[in-house]
Amino acid sequence: MVVRRALHAAESVRAVDAPAGAIARAVRRVLGRGKADRLLRGAWLGHPVHPLLVTVPIGAWVCSAVLDLGFGQRAAARRLVAIGLAATPPTVLVGLADFSHLDVTQRRVGILHAVTNTLAASCFLASTRCRSDRSARAWGLVGLVVLSTGGALGGHLSYAQGAGVHRWPEDTPAPTVDPAPVEPV
Repeated sequence: MVVRRALHAAESVRAVDAPAGAIARAVRRVLGRGKADRLLRGAWLGHPVHPLLVTVPIGAWVCSAVLDLGFGQRAAARRLVAIGLAATPPTVLVGLADFSHLDVTQRRVGILHAVTNTLAASCFLASTRCRSDRSARAWGLVGLVVLSTGGALGGHLSYAQGAGVHRWPEDTPAPTVDPAPVEPV
């Protein structure tokens, strides 16, 4: 499949290695390996916080399109775009904390994910600055397409590359009861 090949090809984009490595080192210098790093990366939860936070801007921006295009609710759509933009900085912060602990191949996908999502947020910001409803809608739709690309890269990073999986086994208590067997259907 074309999409699958494209996602795997992102792992080979060596041109981003130097900037990605510099960003990871800078974030590690700022956060260190202490409480702030563990808090932002989700040690207290047992898994990364970033996937939880991304639901706010994604949900707000998808719903803004539905309200605007499907129901003509331009004012409500604009408020949702603003909510998504307001939720972006904390989402980026925890994403950077995770990024600083990725290996080289994961950082390649991670930096492309970050750049793509930055472009998506910029499209949504542009949509709020437009005076014309038609231009605002166009920027929002372009933002959704770009956001989908960023989401696909983030999903590849998490699911195909296993970024952040089983990071704190010592913090996660072992189950005390074996799960019930699943009956075949």
